Formats: sequence, C-alpha cells, structure tokens
Amino acid sequence: MMGELINFVLHIDKYLGLMIDKFGAFTYILLFLVIFCETGLVFTPFLPGDSLLFVLGAFSANGILNILIIYLLLLVAAILGDSTNYWIGKFLGNNILKRNWVRKEYLDKTHEFYRKHGGKTIIIARFIPIVRTFAPFIAGLGKMEYRSFFSFNIIGGILWVTLLLFAGYFFGNIPLIKNNLTTAIYIIIALSILPAIIELIRQKLNKNKF
Repeated sequence: MMGELINFVLHIDKYLGLMIDKFGAFTYILLFLVIFCETGLVFTPFLPGDSLLFVLGAFSANGILNILIIYLLLLVAAILGDSTNYWIGKFLGNNILKRNWVRKEYLDKTHEFYRKHGGKTIIIARFIPIVRTFAPFIAGLGKMEYRSFFSFNIIGGILWVTLLLFAGYFFGNIPLIKNNLTTAIYIIIALSILPAIIELIRQKLNKNKF
C-alpha cells in the first residue's frame, strides 16, 4: 500500500493524465479533495501537495485543464483545509493524541517550529511536507486565536498555490523540464524537505557541542 502511494507521488504526472482521461470534468472535484485532505486531515500527510500543484500548472498550460478554475478551486481547498484541521485540533486533538493515531515525532517537529517562528509557522509550513498538515492541527490544539490563524492561513494558502501552480504553468513545458518531468518532481520533493533536513542537522550539531 505504502509503495503504491510513493509510486503515485513520484509519478504524479502519469497518473494525473490517466485520471483526466477517465474522469473528465470530475477530475476538478477529485483534485480539490486531494489538496483539501492533504492540508485538512491530520491523518493524510502522505498525499501529494507541492509536486501535484506544479504538475497541474504544466497540464493547464497545455490546455488540458482550465487554469482559472483549477487555481480558484485549489485556493479554496488549501484555505478550507487548514481551517478544518484547526478545528479538528481544537475540538478533537486531545482524544486523537491519547489514541496514538498521530505519530508523536511529527507533532514534536511542528511544536518546535511554532516555538521558533510563532504564527508565521502557518505560512512557512505551507512549503514543508508533513509539517504543512500538522501546523494547523497544532494551532487548534494550542488554542491559537482563530482570527490570527485565519489571516496567516489565507496568506500562506495564496502564496503556496500561486507560486507552485504558476511555476508549473510557466516553466513546466520548457522542453528540458517537460522531457524530464519525473526528475523535476524529485527535485521539487527534495527542495520541499530540505528545510526540515537542515533543521535536523543543525539540532544534532548543537547537541554535539554540549
């Protein structure tokens, strides 16, 4: 099961083409649900986010998808997803933690992010897989004021969807990238997790000093 999910994420361009052929206009709803679940449900951090937005931009540039429709849909999905995750954390967070439905290491990393960056974490986390899913959940669990959370949520959602979707739209069909789209997806995923890796290395180095 996990192997299939990894294969789906790494070859999202191929699977997306098959999805469009099979479901047609209904694909828009499926894509909305993927982004909503990736940002809005604390149980689904494994779903594609950054790579999916980039590939969707490239497909839209080819006229396969309507860029305006996909842009507005995914903006709503990203913002609504984070808000949903906030309320899950606020009302169900303690029960979820007691039942060990969420890996503690993910929560610890997100807590550390909050400690360093405060409310800006909601914006920064948009660009970091896994942390992106848990940041709004922790915000709700920690009883962050919703008005403040929602402001950061809107800014982060707009930046995330706009930058990655239109990066794919304007650059995804450059011959070098188009002919090596799978490699481009690997690079996007690597760049996405790079901040987390750097932070882990920095923490290890600091511990070794003492």
